[in-house]
Amino acid sequence: MGLIRHGQTDWNAAGRIQGQSDIPLNSEGRRQAEMLAERLLHEPYRWDYCITSNLSRAEETGKIIAGRLGLPLLEADERIRERAYGQVEGLTAAEREARWGKDWACQEFGQEKDEQLQARALAFMGDLSAKHPDKNVLVVSHGGLLAQLYAALYKNRYSERIGNLSLTILEKKEKEWNPLLYNCTRHILQNQR
Repeated sequence: MGLIRHGQTDWNAAGRIQGQSDIPLNSEGRRQAEMLAERLLHEPYRWDYCITSNLSRAEETGKIIAGRLGLPLLEADERIRERAYGQVEGLTAAEREARWGKDWACQEFGQEKDEQLQARALAFMGDLSAKHPDKNVLVVSHGGLLAQLYAALYKNRYSERIGNLSLTILEKKEKEWNPLLYNCTRHILQNQR
């Protein structure tokens, strides 16, 4: 399974928490999706399907990649949409701190809990694996959801921020998901030179 964070949006660029606000890709996000699609064309991994969250930034990222690779797009799945952030959606770090102080993340503003996010991410993984056991599927989701999925699967093994258009590849062996590649943005870094 290939796990991808959507491309950049204007809110990403401005440092605003998007959550479940449906913010579209910007031109850089579309360019990033093209870069990953180009990379995937030349790598040994072969993909059978692509599935995305039902937020437009993930759907458009998936359409760009699937179109370039000639993959069928499965129906979007709301279980892999971003964490709901409640009252903090749309705010920058400076705005959050100005309103609620540095410990704003420890306060209750209607944010979806880590456990809830992990449960829906793991349920999605289990269902997708059961439905397509012998297929390689690209999944386009969101940074907060992917970070909590990796926390659920690997505890404290990984803690780095999930980059826009990062690629993680997991291989299922019996009941374990083994990481073959983690949070790789080589395709973006190579094109910044």
